[in-house]
Amino acid sequence: MHDRQTLIDRLRHGEVPDILIIGGGINGVGAYRDLAAQGIPALLVDAEDFASGTSAAPSRLIHGGLRYLETGEAALVRESLTERNLLLRNAAHLVHPQKCWVPLRSLMGGAVSTVARFLRLTRTPGPKGAVPVKIGLMLYDVFGRAHQTMPDHRMFSAREACRQVPPLATDLRAVAQYYDARITHPERLVMELVADAEADCPGSMALPYVAAGKQTAGRITLHDRLTGEVFEVQPRLVVNASGAWVDSVQQDLGIKRRVIGGTRGSHLVVRDAQLAGDLGDRMLYFETDDHRACLIYRLEGDRLLVGTTDIRSDDPNDKDCTEAEIDYIFDVLRPILPGVRLTRAQIVFAFAGVRPLPLSQDGATGAISRDHRLDVHDPVPERPFPLITLVGGKWTTYRVCGEQIADAVMARLGKTRLRSTASLAIGGATNLPGDAAGRAAWLQGLAEHSGLTPERCAILAGRYGSHAAVVAAQEAQSTDRYQAVSGYTPAEIGLICRRERVTRLTDILLRRTLMGLEGAVTLQGLDELGQTAADQLGWDDQRKADEIAQALALLRGRHRMIIP
Repeated sequence: MHDRQTLIDRLRHGEVPDILIIGGGINGVGAYRDLAAQGIPALLVDAEDFASGTSAAPSRLIHGGLRYLETGEAALVRESLTERNLLLRNAAHLVHPQKCWVPLRSLMGGAVSTVARFLRLTRTPGPKGAVPVKIGLMLYDVFGRAHQTMPDHRMFSAREACRQVPPLATDLRAVAQYYDARITHPERLVMELVADAEADCPGSMALPYVAAGKQTAGRITLHDRLTGEVFEVQPRLVVNASGAWVDSVQQDLGIKRRVIGGTRGSHLVVRDAQLAGDLGDRMLYFETDDHRACLIYRLEGDRLLVGTTDIRSDDPNDKDCTEAEIDYIFDVLRPILPGVRLTRAQIVFAFAGVRPLPLSQDGATGAISRDHRLDVHDPVPERPFPLITLVGGKWTTYRVCGEQIADAVMARLGKTRLRSTASLAIGGATNLPGDAAGRAAWLQGLAEHSGLTPERCAILAGRYGSHAAVVAAQEAQSTDRYQAVSGYTPAEIGLICRRERVTRLTDILLRRTLMGLEGAVTLQGLDELGQTAADQLGWDDQRKADEIAQALALLRGRHRMIIP
């Protein structure tokens, strides 16, 4: 990948594609990737870092959306399950099977109301017993047949469930088990899609920290948020994939109608060794007393992810998990895990984001569709380019969403599709053996070739897939080690700085690595990481100090981290 400054120079000299994508989250990048696969370059800009908005705040699941069956969105579930299965194959280094348990407190509860919701006679959430859930999971299995790699669901008794997971409530009637998928590092998948796009189509340009402004007579201003420099571009077509910011971007492009009605979802990462051990590889996906769906599952070691809330918010920058939300998340666990009492002292990391849902002024937030649509605005005299706006969208279906956007763009350009992205490996999944024996042999070869330990090679492969070989080669050439940064090396972070358009220190901490989610940040570690970034990116002492101060404020504030 070219560095950011090289792309800024191209922008300064007007050497840019005539397709502009506004929004560097998963759906904007998905469209960018699909267009590049057709040989069509685009200029993608984001006012912040790639995947720094809603794309950085998911439950870290790639799932079919079991609860969407309840609201009658069978087509969305079928599409999501197909895309989930494709990601298990195409991004096998980052997307892994996840065993899910649904604790059930009744057998027939909510059967009539569930049918009414499925038939869309009502959209108000209600209770769900074992029989309705069993029927839903039978459909889930059928819809997930395309490219299936995981077992079908099964039901078992509450007694058996409590034997396997002792903290579970003893008043359960049954437990349903099914499989979905988990993505270990969503932000890295976004970066790999950017790199894949630019490898396929070198004219493509993706720029973080460049904000799109107003348009006048077909010319759009772009603002470099680091230097304040202003550019103008004259696109042939614009895609608005800015997620929760869609309405504000529309305003700048002369369209006043509001289309987004966001809801904020907050998650906590907590440390509890006993509970992590009890849950093992299971995710609890459970119904709350207010008939919402919440979850808890183990990340790595003694850390667990628990969430989520669903609160209406019209502010796309509303990314703070509130005290009331923390209380809610802790409270909803108690009926399912009555002996577990999580406290604020156990919080390792908190994060939140605003879901860019279609505007819906009334009704329960859980009943708002998670599907997406494309709004196409034809050129008008004051805006002489067509505008394609993405409304909604979810992580799991980003590929098919990007495909639909690309098809809409190509229809305007009079071009036809050259290939599908459905069969394209993503980033580090390329040339990575899919079977356990092949993966073990590959890791052994990497260790022998690089001289690193097999354990270190396994860690790198978990982060980067086949691209671990590049990182391992860099580490093999350097004996430098951090004193206060565990699990990472200066060679690894230096490579990230050079190759992945790192612009701010927080890009490293929150998106290029999982240090924040891991709770692995110290004051001394920040200084060491800041020095690596300064060495690679040419920061002076003042810039380094500013970056550390800003990172500290963000981590201690919004993300509720305790940094020793």
